[in-house]
Amino acid sequence: QPLKPLCCFQKDPLEDVESWGESVDKVLGCKAGQIAFRQFLKSEYSEENILFWLACEDYKKIKSTAEMISSANRIYSEFVQTEAPRQINIDWGTRENISKNIERPTLSSFDTAQKLVYSLMARDCYPRFLKSDIYQGLLRRVLSIPRHWLKTKHISSYNLFYK
Repeated sequence: QPLKPLCCFQKDPLEDVESWGESVDKVLGCKAGQIAFRQFLKSEYSEENILFWLACEDYKKIKSTAEMISSANRIYSEFVQTEAPRQINIDWGTRENISKNIERPTLSSFDTAQKLVYSLMARDCYPRFLKSDIYQGLLRRVLSIPRHWLKTKHISSYNLFYK
């Protein structure tokens, strides 16, 4: 199933897509990279990893206490608690620590779990992503775009996620 169209890249899309081969941080630091990596993780039945990681990134930006409590409970019930619909793979101690402190969440409540999930994605998922048809196909499509389109920003309407 194709992804939603990508509206634009921050810079040269060839540089963006090629840079994803450098590190998982380059993938996660780019909206298009997040979309492609999420599609890959979904194909491996491990989409919860990037969804949790992204939820934690958003959570750390929250300013209001009420919003933080609400968001912490949503993240906990969706990803952390035992039998959660998108339960992440973390150790018992980390899960237990979050459970004990969920009534009084802080902006760092999910940091340990987020680091564990990040490590899992970087160590296990990311190398497979680079070899995947999703990444390799996207790289081929970017390489096939006429260079003058890249220089004139016509790429903003070029949908790389459809074949």
